[in-house]
Amino acid sequence: MYQRILVTGATGFLGHHIVPALRRAFPAADLIAVGRRQCDLLQPGAADRLLADTRPDAVVHLAARSGGIEDNRLRPADYFYENLTINTATFHAAFRAGVRKFLTLMGGCSYPAKAVSPIGEDQMWNGFPQMESAGYSVAKKVILVQSWAYRVQHGFNSVVLIPGNVYGEYDNFNLTQAHVIPALIRKYIEARDRGDADIVAWGTGRPTRDFVYAGDVAATIPWFLANYDSSEPVNISSGTRISIRELAETVARVVGFHGVIRWDTSKPDGQMDKIFDVTRLRSLGLSCPTPLEEGLRRTVAWFEQARHEGTVRL
Repeated sequence: MYQRILVTGATGFLGHHIVPALRRAFPAADLIAVGRRQCDLLQPGAADRLLADTRPDAVVHLAARSGGIEDNRLRPADYFYENLTINTATFHAAFRAGVRKFLTLMGGCSYPAKAVSPIGEDQMWNGFPQMESAGYSVAKKVILVQSWAYRVQHGFNSVVLIPGNVYGEYDNFNLTQAHVIPALIRKYIEARDRGDADIVAWGTGRPTRDFVYAGDVAATIPWFLANYDSSEPVNISSGTRISIRELAETVARVVGFHGVIRWDTSKPDGQMDKIFDVTRLRSLGLSCPTPLEEGLRRTVAWFEQARHEGTVRL
């Protein structure tokens, strides 16, 4: 189906999962996996040069600046500028190079802060994203407009997918930049190793979220690359609701932390309910089936090994 597939951001978190999935699905294709060290897409003209050098007929664009809420709050301009620049330049370069299909991902945080769960794709334009990550969220949201505009004017085939709260091996465990699951895993393992009697968690633990294992997200990408030809976005998540309190208790059990979890209710809870509607995903015959505890066990086992080897991002 494709002779040459270019993957940007291939050395990042999701890239580590998606590149092997693409290799398995398209064994005859020449897969070109590029990370930031090979090509800094922030540099003027870099995207055009990359497309000219590699001449792919499909692009899976994963390159992005991403991080947790605290880092987003401190550096909104960096998140906005870098993601907007990388996305618009790479998308346009792929169009100019005659790429047959361009596939990219955006975050569920781009949905409006007041979106009603379960959040369907039709709610994307019903309001502004949560302010703490608005720089990143709005920049990523622009790719939906670009996908629509280039399809209407040029017939350019692009696909935008919206993974939920993704976790798994190769994630970023730096506490300033990490999302909730890698942050909890690291904190609880370090507390376990120190022999701490308790650990403090923020908020009440009542908010609910929807988490999806990275391997499940990666497994859907080849199908979309082969079969989906629309600028209508698709949520890629489990659609399963879990409270932050239950998540914290599950992580503690998986890592073997036997101390007390103390909830600091002076800290904010954030959005109380954020679950993704996966009706459209399931209508395509796809799902993200890995149970949370199984995915956590795989992630914890990887983190412990990578920490021992010194290869984890801390």
